[in-house]
Amino acid sequence: MTLLTLFSPAGVLVRSAPLTLAAKRLKALGFDVQIDAAARARHQRFAGDDDMRLDALHRIAAAAPSIAMATRGGYGFTRLLDRIDWKAIAHSIAHGTRWVGHSDMTTLQLGLLAQPKLGADAITWAGPLAADDFGRSEDAGGVDEITRDCFLEAMSGALEAVGFRTEPGFDGLEARGTLWGGNLCMVNSMLGTRYFPRIKGGVLFLEDVNEHPYRVERNLLQLHQAGVLDAQKAIVLGEFSAWRKAPHDRGFSMKTVVAHLRTLTKTPILTGLPFGHVPTKVTMPVGARVTLLVDGRNVLIGWEHRHAGGPAHDHVHAHAAHA
Repeated sequence: MTLLTLFSPAGVLVRSAPLTLAAKRLKALGFDVQIDAAARARHQRFAGDDDMRLDALHRIAAAAPSIAMATRGGYGFTRLLDRIDWKAIAHSIAHGTRWVGHSDMTTLQLGLLAQPKLGADAITWAGPLAADDFGRSEDAGGVDEITRDCFLEAMSGALEAVGFRTEPGFDGLEARGTLWGGNLCMVNSMLGTRYFPRIKGGVLFLEDVNEHPYRVERNLLQLHQAGVLDAQKAIVLGEFSAWRKAPHDRGFSMKTVVAHLRTLTKTPILTGLPFGHVPTKVTMPVGARVTLLVDGRNVLIGWEHRHAGGPAHDHVHAHAAHA
């Protein structure tokens, strides 16, 4: 049975019930679920003080479970960056651990990619969070089937591509490079630090929550003005959710943000990736070499996968989600 450890590296779990429900559901899916001893800890807005959360991270790395899934995001990883034992994280990955999550987990994922001699082989997984996705109550919609199935395929080694629909105008686009990115605010917060990966020719994916389009645009412009966007082969935008229109927007929206960015960068900007702080999300390997192909409006992001004990191959299982 696959050992899956749930841990809280960032924000506090306001309620324990979602974590309990997530553990129950994940067990029903066939995992041997273990909840870290500090997962329910509380200190201010954090899931335990910094030392407690850092100890949990290193404890899980040393144990090297098959899967290490964050319970939720929030804020907190940034406080740990200078003290993380990156070799221990990379060592756990080399021994089969898949670190999974999104939101604040972006900090760990990109910080690892930025480590000299470690990041190139240290693949993590942008995917669901335990409490947010597997702990969602039935009244709130329960577990999204695409999220569940995509996660299961990724963790079993069967998933080798994700597919979605984008806007017209990109038919025939082909791009190959390192898949990286995550939460836009976290990506921007690392810009200019030693924890920001210097990736050129990559496929950059971005999402965010509770950020008005003007704030999204400001962050994207910063990445553009820093030369990050022009250095990529493609930019793929996920969901920018839970923001409210203002009376003086007068047509200003995410659509106009994207249109403006497209006039500034030579890099193709695709929309429609089912990923972010929304129920439906795919699971993707951060740091992996991927191939992005567009056929009409259909986008496929695929990667080679090495099954346990077997050689790498390029058989693709497309997990399609329609925008």
